[in-house]
Amino acid sequence: MAGSNRLNKPRHGSLQFRPHSRAKKQAFRIRNWANLNTTKLLGFLGYKVGMTHVLIRDNKSTSITKGMQVSVPVTVIECPPMKPLSIRFYKHTPYGAKVITQIFSSKVDKNITFSKKPSKEPTDFDDIKLAVYTQPKLIGFKKNPDIMELAFSGNKAEKLKLAKELLEKEIKVSEVFKEGQFIDVHSVTTGKGFQGTVKIHGVKIRRHKSEKVKRGVGTLGPWTPSRVNLEVAQPGKMGYHARTEANKWLMRISNKLEEIKVKGGFMHYGNVKNEYIIIKGSVAGPTKRAITLTEPTRFLGKSLVPEILAVSLESKQ
Repeated sequence: MAGSNRLNKPRHGSLQFRPHSRAKKQAFRIRNWANLNTTKLLGFLGYKVGMTHVLIRDNKSTSITKGMQVSVPVTVIECPPMKPLSIRFYKHTPYGAKVITQIFSSKVDKNITFSKKPSKEPTDFDDIKLAVYTQPKLIGFKKNPDIMELAFSGNKAEKLKLAKELLEKEIKVSEVFKEGQFIDVHSVTTGKGFQGTVKIHGVKIRRHKSEKVKRGVGTLGPWTPSRVNLEVAQPGKMGYHARTEANKWLMRISNKLEEIKVKGGFMHYGNVKNEYIIIKGSVAGPTKRAITLTEPTRFLGKSLVPEILAVSLESKQ
């Protein structure tokens, strides 16, 4: 009603993340890559260690704490070197980009299964990507390597030249990103299992004299039309969704393990054994979850290299 103070909430549940589909794999496919002026690899994959906090000197010109020491919550991600699997050549078709052939590396580990058919470089292609896999054995994980595709920036000739250079060697995170820049973080959230409507959608708990249920919706819809709309809150599996956080601040890339060595190790993880990065704020997913890092698709502004004064020696979840 116009002019009334009554709140109107026809869709009280959030439609931002619908449908609530579960991820097929942790190293999921990235469909939107940054378009840079230089030729470089656009992503990397690491494993979430946990959270802690660091003391930095605020060097942001517009900050009210400029020049002061501030405590910042951060996430530590361990990034053991990745190994290339193959160079995949794509051709655009009316039904999307299709792989026409791929050239495999000669140094693929024995535990990686792939096609043994010989292949050669095509003369006509539209795009190329580099298939890579992680090395969780370097961390001490008893899990299979995660395989995913990484894109390049630049023209076709420059992409192919860089892909051939990377095909037979290990890739380090310090060769892909630099300290102080912004990155996009792609990860799969923590799985919560089967949950009710109150926990998933935040519906109001009904009074104690309600019929049938208290922690449920009052009605699923009218008799006519006799169907249940998509917007009606219903129970189901919650969590394990693919999510992306844009423009996270990459504060440090380091292999100085003594800086973040925690007495007894990080909770549910242990001590870091490889090169690691520190990202400001939280990252979706539990400990040991595969985290995909890419160049930002929506750059917000000039990045700053923070002056990190100290890293705390305590583990947080």
